[in-house]
Amino acid sequence: MDEFMKKNLDRWNETSAIHAKSDEYDLESFMKGRNSLHEIELNELTDVKGKTLLHLQCQFGMDTLSWARMGASRVVGIDFSNVAIDLANSINEELKLPAEFICSNIYDLPDVLEEEFDIVFTSYGVLVWLPDLDKWAKIVARYVKKGGTFFIAEFHPFMWIFDDENKSELVYRYPYFQGKEPLHFTSEYTYTDQDETIKNVETYEWQHTFGDIITALINEGLTIKSVKEYPYTLFPQFPFVEEVEKGIWKFRDDKYNVPMIYSIKATKE
Repeated sequence: MDEFMKKNLDRWNETSAIHAKSDEYDLESFMKGRNSLHEIELNELTDVKGKTLLHLQCQFGMDTLSWARMGASRVVGIDFSNVAIDLANSINEELKLPAEFICSNIYDLPDVLEEEFDIVFTSYGVLVWLPDLDKWAKIVARYVKKGGTFFIAEFHPFMWIFDDENKSELVYRYPYFQGKEPLHFTSEYTYTDQDETIKNVETYEWQHTFGDIITALINEGLTIKSVKEYPYTLFPQFPFVEEVEKGIWKFRDDKYNVPMIYSIKATKE
């Protein structure tokens, strides 16, 4: 594991416990039966009953387990954070759903997992942590059964170019096209908690264009069935967005008519 990925792992290992006790994740209500999935993926993956599902970059497994609650016959969640995977396993010790969690760097997954799946799923804030998009797409294609489905719902890469600290308007700050080195960020806080300081303040992120994401999947033989873009996001990404309904954030006026989330559905023929 290179130094960039190691720094990110240290950060995620520290923040996973903070996220698990946050109001944003609301683990307490999840344990009582709440489904953590969002409308986008629920509308696109309507038939999971009796199917196997692989969830890439699952963090501590709430979405993974939600698919199991919806009737998936077997779900497997993968994440590189051992702390997150330990937490996912502890959650499922109580829920006893047909789920397995594996700690693995996504690129090393073939070393620890052989089977193929009816559905491969990943969502929201995952691709920025991956330096090699082509290798990611190869992993995706490796685990989709023939006739199976891949689905991603993700924050739109166009939105990552703007300064999220500007309090009044969208201002260009970050490159859309990835340079030779990842973007370097430092923050003493995680996105769910502005009170508890963090020791592992550094993260490294990679920008992947919309075109690169789609092309990487096509190059691995997947057939794109739908590409959709949405004019809202799932968190207060900028100071001048507002929550128009629970978990749905939009700009306060019609000044910005831009895509904030996208989804891609593909199949393996």
